[in-house]
Amino acid sequence: MIITISREFGSGGREIGKRLADELGLAYYDGEIITLIAKETGMSEEYIQNISEKGVYPYTYQFAKSFLNSSPVQNSQIQVLVKQNEIIKKIASKGNCVIVGRAANAILKGEDTIDLFIYADMKSKVARCKQKADENENLSDKELEKKIVEVSKNREKFHNVVSNEQWGKKENYDLCINTSGVDIKSIITPLRMYIENWFRRN
Repeated sequence: MIITISREFGSGGREIGKRLADELGLAYYDGEIITLIAKETGMSEEYIQNISEKGVYPYTYQFAKSFLNSSPVQNSQIQVLVKQNEIIKKIASKGNCVIVGRAANAILKGEDTIDLFIYADMKSKVARCKQKADENENLSDKELEKKIVEVSKNREKFHNVVSNEQWGKKENYDLCINTSGVDIKSIITPLRMYIENWFRRN
């Protein structure tokens, strides 16, 4: 059972992933992937996270693999992309896991997965960001909205590096979940049942 979760920033996708992993007894991978990439490349976790969240040069993954005359910055980005691909495939080969973000749905295209996309209206995303914000972070609603749009946009760019399929388009996922005004905890049990039925069906 492999569950991939793509999500808009502030939609609660990470919480859904962690709660599902706990409910189903599955391994959970999110920031852990950054740690594994850092360990295998020798790069800092901060740098790798920056690439994941702020986007990369606009080339496709296949092109990146064969890009021989790239700059040092491009080379390091390519190295992160290739290593991420390898690690996500290695994780999936073990089965029974939840993978949040990192374009896992695209990297594992054709594998026996269920791919979720989590989204919400702006009001709900701002409210969740405020609820989970560090006590030293005092962004206004307008500033939070700007951050939400920017992070989600960069997630889309990152996804498009490894896939020709449009990020967030319903046809490219097995289940899209609107968490606007929803208590995440309350939907985990029915979502778990749906997922269990999905894998029995296949």
